[in-house]
Amino acid sequence: MKRKTGQDRSITQNWRPQTQAIRGGTARSEYGETSEALFLTSGYCYDKAGDAAARFAGEQDGMTYSRLQNPTVQMLEERIALLEGAEACRSMATGMAAMTAALLCQLQSGDHLVGGRAAFGSCRWLTDTLLPKFGIATTIVDARDPQAFLDAVRPETKVFFFETPANPTMDIVDLKAVCGIARERGITTVVDNAFATPALQRPMEFGADVIAYSATKMMDGQGRVLAGAVCGTEDFITNTLLPFTRNTGPTLSPFNAWVVLKGLETLDLRIRRQSENAQKVGAFLEARVPRILHPGLASHPQHELAMRQMDACGPIFAFEVEGREQAHGLLDALELVDISNNIGDSRSLMTHPASTTHASVSPDKQAEMGVTEGLLRLNVGLEDVRDVIDDLDRALGKVGL
Repeated sequence: MKRKTGQDRSITQNWRPQTQAIRGGTARSEYGETSEALFLTSGYCYDKAGDAAARFAGEQDGMTYSRLQNPTVQMLEERIALLEGAEACRSMATGMAAMTAALLCQLQSGDHLVGGRAAFGSCRWLTDTLLPKFGIATTIVDARDPQAFLDAVRPETKVFFFETPANPTMDIVDLKAVCGIARERGITTVVDNAFATPALQRPMEFGADVIAYSATKMMDGQGRVLAGAVCGTEDFITNTLLPFTRNTGPTLSPFNAWVVLKGLETLDLRIRRQSENAQKVGAFLEARVPRILHPGLASHPQHELAMRQMDACGPIFAFEVEGREQAHGLLDALELVDISNNIGDSRSLMTHPASTTHASVSPDKQAEMGVTEGLLRLNVGLEDVRDVIDDLDRALGKVGL
């Protein structure tokens, strides 16, 4: 591969996803390094004052300040855009920075947003608390029903915002149907695709406009750094999102970008093996727990839809036991699986959403979302799946299941 090949879309868009995940976006320096270079710099210098003026005027290509551009960060953005099938991408410091920027960059007082009821706790805080503070009305619907989006549309509706699969209840949204409703009415769809990543699901192929990520999750996938990303058209990224991020500064550090670049190299291998492991763990748990929410199992009410939209089930699912006491007892009995609120890690992790990731959500909204006191969310990792099942078997026995 030549020095600039990785940034030549006429070439890289023809590569298959696994190749894009390893080589896409790479721009080698004059030293010809094999791995992507890490540019730890806050600013840049110019040979002439006129060059600085031309760059700030947008008349000359080049870097100006690492709040706006950085060579390492730019490589990551191009790689994610390729994997997503998007024209452009901007990275963010965290997943929640990505969600916030993707919404606030295009909404203003008087606008209306329709959001899915099942969502990460902080995403529900955005829709229920933050947006109304700025005069942006929100309507929360059961996103499993496309008709609910249609019924909620107003003349001032600008955005549909939802996750699929949703955190933590694994609700599946019919991407083609909901995005079709939005397209017919000039509404922008913002989809949180963190649970699947572009390795398993590409919402733009179903008509989605903007895709937002916590790249902390499967993209890094090894519990090391925080990162986020927003993908969309060149027009949206450059003319709508960039002015917001340029002036508010949710900037991803070059080091974190470099770590995520390394994570993307193994994303396809990891997420597919973890999906296989999760399928086996889910099949084991299905016979042992009162209720399981696993899109890869035929018992999931939206199993067929999930498998039409996703290439595999993903590593994350949820199940229910009898209340908080039994849920906490099960967590405390684990020896291998970690108690942790993170997901997308190569390690198996389990959490009790009602007291962790969704603790900031009121009890009535938890009930609306389906987050019960007995709900547990499990991220199945890359360990030998037999050891994970053995650990769960032992812990379940200790709580009488």
